[in-house]
Amino acid sequence: MSLHRRSLPVRALSALPASMAVMAVAACTPGGSEALVDPPPTPPAAVAKLCAALHEKLPETVAGLARTRTEPESDLTAAWGGSAIVLRCGIPKPPKMADPKQDGVHVNGVAWLLEERDAASGGGFRFTSGLRLAYTEVQVDKEHATDAGMLVGLSTAVSATVPEGIASY
Repeated sequence: MSLHRRSLPVRALSALPASMAVMAVAACTPGGSEALVDPPPTPPAAVAKLCAALHEKLPETVAGLARTRTEPESDLTAAWGGSAIVLRCGIPKPPKMADPKQDGVHVNGVAWLLEERDAASGGGFRFTSGLRLAYTEVQVDKEHATDAGMLVGLSTAVSATVPEGIASY
């Protein structure tokens, strides 16, 4: 993944077209009171501890959306606005992370792998933190993916709780 060759300021994310928004994996229950989010496979204990610390530091709102309860409840998952924005911490290393041609962005000191999802997956983007001791994935629905502030608070929380380094799982 080539994070060094493309470091965009946060305001550049607002230029992402809506057609390139991230599709959330989770499904929202009627009424938007909770989001169904599959936690990642059980990560190593040290990674789970980092994810629990991240879970406690996550903002109550992201892109103007309130934090939503996840089902099942887990320190490895979080959601905002039902399933509009979904976070999973402790995911396995994405295969595309090794591709030097993949694009990435830096937001508030955190490098993110930027993946465009195909139309069959609903289109959009998935962001995965890199160069940290735990991989964190953020998926955003089309409606909210153009909000440049979406990664700001999440990056601040990741930076404060997940040390820089190379995850070994």
